[in-house]
Amino acid sequence: MAEPEFTATGVRIGKRLRSLTRAGQVRISGGRLELLTSYGSEIDSAPVQAVRASKPWFAAHDRALADINGKRYLLTLGEHDPAPGRPGPPAASRFIEAVRKAAGRGH
Repeated sequence: MAEPEFTATGVRIGKRLRSLTRAGQVRISGGRLELLTSYGSEIDSAPVQAVRASKPWFAAHDRALADINGKRYLLTLGEHDPAPGRPGPPAASRFIEAVRKAAGRGH
């Protein structure tokens, strides 16, 4: 069975109140989750089983939290998936679902 793949571009990645990139990438590939800058430099990565992804109760619908290597990142994705053929990041809920599936934690 092939591993689930997930790629999102144009993602704002922040840590606490600091923005690390406004147009970063989130990628799940080969059992690892990677956070990348807009230039492709790695911000952080970890095996997907060690990543906790959730929806923050205090934020808008387009945001997701990712706990990686003991650090919490706030990801601003999309509120809805973009229309087919249109640019834009996928919905935050799709990211959370992709992490859970890749880690084998259910649906």
